[in-house]
Formats: sequence, C-alpha cells, structure tokens
Amino acid sequence: MSNQKFMRLIIGCLVIVAMVKYFFSPSSNKDTSHKTHQITQGGKFWASQRIPQLNLVHSQEDPVKKEHTDNTEAQPEKKEKIQSNQEEPEPEIPDDSPTDPLKIVHFDLKGAAPKVKYLEQIFPLLSSLGANGILLEYEDMFPYEGELSILKSSFAYSPEDIEEIKSLAKRHKLELIPLVQVFGHMEFVLKHEKYFKLREVETFPNSLNPLAQGGMDLVQDMLTQVMKKHPEAKWFHIGADEVHGLGKSEDSKRWLEANDGDMGKLFLNHVTAVGRFMTKLKRGIKLILWDDMLRKVSSDTIKESGLQDLALPMIWKYIPNMDVKEIGSYIYKYEQVGFKGVWFASAFKGASGIDQKWTPINHHLKNHLQWQKVITSMPQYKSVRFRGIALTGWQRYEHHTVLCELLPVAIPSLAVCLQMLKYGSFDAKAQSEAQRFLGCQIELSKNEW
Repeated sequence: MSNQKFMRLIIGCLVIVAMVKYFFSPSSNKDTSHKTHQITQGGKFWASQRIPQLNLVHSQEDPVKKEHTDNTEAQPEKKEKIQSNQEEPEPEIPDDSPTDPLKIVHFDLKGAAPKVKYLEQIFPLLSSLGANGILLEYEDMFPYEGELSILKSSFAYSPEDIEEIKSLAKRHKLELIPLVQVFGHMEFVLKHEKYFKLREVETFPNSLNPLAQGGMDLVQDMLTQVMKKHPEAKWFHIGADEVHGLGKSEDSKRWLEANDGDMGKLFLNHVTAVGRFMTKLKRGIKLILWDDMLRKVSSDTIKESGLQDLALPMIWKYIPNMDVKEIGSYIYKYEQVGFKGVWFASAFKGASGIDQKWTPINHHLKNHLQWQKVITSMPQYKSVRFRGIALTGWQRYEHHTVLCELLPVAIPSLAVCLQMLKYGSFDAKAQSEAQRFLGCQIELSKNEW
C-alpha cells in the first residue's frame, strides 16, 4: 500500500511540473526580435532565413519596419486570388500632371524569361526596394495571334499570363510599360523566312528595311496586338536602337541618293511614322525610344521631323566610368530640339560581358552613382523634365547570342542599385536596408570586375 502511495506521489509531482512548464515557459510564438530580425518584405520567397540584427548608422528607426508601415501594399496580409480572363478595361487617357520620376526595372524577355510564378514573388520585392514600374521587353514572349503567331516562342506567355502579370503589377503599384522593337533588334521577326524580304541587309536579321513593302504593316500589326492587351498603358516603348546596316538595302540606297544621303532623315521618317500610328491607335499614349540613333542626327533634322512632339528619348549608358559631361551634352541637345522630357537607362545586369556568368555588383553600382550625378544636375535644364530611369537587366546582347548571367543571380545587384537611387548614395543606411531585404551580407570589395 505504501508503494502505491509512493507511485501516486511521483505521478502527482510530474503532473505539477508539466503544468508549471506549460504555463510559465516562453511561447515559441513570442517575439524574438531582440535576438534576430525576421525579414518581412518581398514575400516568403525572400524571407526564408533569419540574419543578425544590423546596426543602423544614421537612424535608430528600423527602415524595414518603416517601409512596411508606409507601404502596406508591398506585402498584403492575405494574397488576392489573381483572376485570369478578365474583362478588357476601358482605355484611360493619361494626364500630363507633374509626377515624381519613375524608377523602372527592365525585364528583357529574349532569353530565360521568368515564369509568372517567379514574377509573383519578385514584384513585391521590387516595390519594397523602391521601384515603381516595370519595362517589359516582350520580344518573342508575347502571345502573338493570327499571321503573327509565327513570332512567338514555344515558351511564350499566354493571354492569361499577360492578365496575371498586369494584375501583379497593379497590386504592387508598378507602372507597366510594354516595349516592342520596331526597327533595330528585330531578329526574332526577321529570322523567319516569311520575313526575309523585309530585312535591310539580306544576310543579317537585325534591322527592318523601312522602305520595304509590307514592313510598316508588320510593325503596325505587332503594335496593335500588344496595345490591345495593354489598353490601360500610359507609356509605351518603341525601341529603335542600334539599327545596324541602315542604308545598305537597294531601297535605302536609292532613297539616300535622292535625298542628299540624309541617313538621319531616313531613320526619323520610319520612327515618326510609327509614332503617329501609335498616337492614333491610343489617344494620349506617351512614347519612349532609345536615344543612340538620335545622337548621330542633327538637331535641325530632328526638329523638322516632329519627333519631339511624339516621343521622349531614353538616354542609355551602362559603363561604370560613364562621362557625365557627355550625357549632359545629349540632354542639352534634346532640350534645344524641343523634347519636353528625357528618360535615363542604367544597367543592373547583362552589360558587363556577353557571356557573363555572375553579376559584378560594384561595376553596376558605379554606373548608378554616375547617373545620380546626372539626375542631380537636372534643375539646370529649364524646359526639359526628368521623367524616370530604367534599370536595365539584359538577358542577351542580341536574340541569337548566348545568355548573360541569369536574373536570379543579379537580384543583389538590383537591390543595391535601387537603394542607391533611393538614398542618393550607397551609404551605410542604404547598404543595411539592402541587406535586410536580401537576407544576406553584401561585400562590394569581393564584387569587382
């Protein structure tokens, strides 16, 4: 009997100990932020690990918490279900009211294009890092239909994918700007035998013959299909860079002979025709084009073409030791021509080597530091407005070249460059915030190229 009492006593003690442990031990769900800092921005894909709490140099306020408080759209508590096959919205007429310059992240889709599921995870990260727009260079990833269906890749996005991408961009407050090449870099079109006759150089699929019969019809059909999928677009990029071989077709040679060899006018005739078509296709649309071909054209020729009333130039330069004075000379030229605004284009990946395998962060950071100097200088130009900067991320140099480093490899570079633009320099605060979003340390000294 005494043994039974002894056993009951032991069991009773164990029960009491268990109850004390249950009620008084710290809960695993309690806040442990004093030991570690959980990354909360950019979705669970970017927040699967914990990193040591970083010391803030310039402010004791946690910039991630502040960002999360100021921008609840960056990570909604409950994900909305993205609806496919949405009804086509009524086109909106964009207004010209003053807005802050946009920070646009460029997605080059002509190689290893990201799946929609990946975009679903990366868009909130872009928004959290300070981007407020995306530039989609479709190439062969657009779901062209009818006679143009030959242009689309076997991996092209579906119409439902396009709607989902648009919904994601809207949810995370990212202005979506489509980009369709209309002159140079048309390899994805001119590689097809059906369109060989539209090449400017018979053996080279890069550039469209601007005088070939059917060439403008092709461009208009492409633009119409893309615009139909983006009726809400306020901006549209028509490319038009690096028109290699222009003037070498027999059509162009005859035209040049009859027009004093004015190559600039030959270029502008095609681009302004595209611009006029687009303004008729969508009332109020604002167009952008790469500026490199304009650098070679006289101010008078540009002014006479009327391009300044149809589109804005996007000045691009991707090297780390970019000449700020050279860029200033382009801005001054475009101001004198009558352009009311300019865009800039930097690079966060794909511009440091045709077959680059990793992204040299310091290379791209230096490029952005130079662009920041240009941005700071803009108040001296009284009649031209800085509209935004596109952080380009090239997948290939051209349609038929090898892949550069892939997009996921370049995410740390993108984070560094966006934070640099946000703070005006890559100081300790910008670096600590970039590290918080990424969940890793950044050592620029090991990222030279």
